[in-house]
Amino acid sequence: MTPEVAAFVTETRQRRRAKSDSEALVLLLRELMLEAKREKFEAATKAYYDTASEEELAEQREWAEMAGPSIVVDIDSAEAEL
Repeated sequence: MTPEVAAFVTETRQRRRAKSDSEALVLLLRELMLEAKREKFEAATKAYYDTASEEELAEQREWAEMAGPSIVVDIDSAEAEL
């Protein structure tokens, strides 16, 4: 491990109040995993909307209007559980 990496892990451990460097590494890896999942989801969403027909997009708009603001709460709640 390079000195810069060791210092970053130590800083992360202190900032996150992790009990060990290993725990700090696990926290950092979980963040990277979540970010990778988020990027994959965003890429899939973009690919869908880039190729969706006008009919599919209209249907999506209708569903969004029916769901209203409650869908945002559900997404936020689900993300908080990750």
